[in-house]
Amino acid sequence: MEYRPLGRTGLKVSELCLGTMQFGWTADEATSFAILDAFFEAGGNFVDTADVYSFWAPGNPGGVSETIIGRWMKARGNRRQVVLATKVRGRMWEGPNGEGLSRKHIVEAVEDSLRRLQTDYIDLYQAHAFDPTTPIEETMRAFEDLVRQGKVLYVGASNYPAWRLAEALAVSERHGWARYESLQPHYNLVHRGEFERELKPLCEHHGLGVIPYSPLAGGFLTGKYRRDAPPPPSVRAESIRRRYFESETAWNALEAVQQIAQERGKTPAQIALAWLLTQPVITAPIIGANSVEQLRELLGAAGLRLTPEEMARLNAASGGEFHWND
Repeated sequence: MEYRPLGRTGLKVSELCLGTMQFGWTADEATSFAILDAFFEAGGNFVDTADVYSFWAPGNPGGVSETIIGRWMKARGNRRQVVLATKVRGRMWEGPNGEGLSRKHIVEAVEDSLRRLQTDYIDLYQAHAFDPTTPIEETMRAFEDLVRQGKVLYVGASNYPAWRLAEALAVSERHGWARYESLQPHYNLVHRGEFERELKPLCEHHGLGVIPYSPLAGGFLTGKYRRDAPPPPSVRAESIRRRYFESETAWNALEAVQQIAQERGKTPAQIALAWLLTQPVITAPIIGANSVEQLRELLGAAGLRLTPEEMARLNAASGGEFHWND
């Protein structure tokens, strides 16, 4: 697996990042350990989680994914080999400061994450989403202090609008504070405009690493859904139906993915990931799996790059340079 610098830092991460939202939700602890083992055996080193994962599951208070990862690292004794990314922002306790990007929430949440992860530092600590109620200076100063204390090596952002990301970068530059070194956006072949309109040129200009989540559009780009058949009865399938089933562009993009997959002898999921990996702005798409078998298919995208002609076909099918109708 190829290793890439995270933005303008010296940190080297694998070209695929293992997302762990499913740990303690749709994958139990034993399965999660097996997935982590398989990912690292394949050369992966980049793991992404969040403190809130996965509070929406029955009986899950949040923090379960971090706890599983912490137990795995302790059992394997491999903390130094892991590039560990987690996030802060969501509600983790009751009260007005139980969520957000205030100094109080950040400094308390990081201690909880360190405890669950059984480590004394986090490689990449990310703001999980934009917080309009907290001055950006307060947020960035809190992150700066964590970096100075050695509890965090680098900081990143997720789900930020371009104007807020630009504001954060300017504040860090003005004060000489740690800056956001990466962005984790929602970006895939059928959800392009949100990233490409403003965030992509901003990341390119400032040299931010880009770690897109939902690279397979929630499973739509795996090819398991069909135009002429209703989706299976599930909450996720219903979400896919609402988002993509009425979009001719989405179906055209999927058909182009399937055609190139057939020509290459690859799976549609591998081609959809390769579309991201072929773009110089992308550092590492975030992949998730509920089993080792699912993971191994996705790992088949490692090292896979598309030709200019294949990229042009996919871009044309998915709406040209920008997909304005996300």
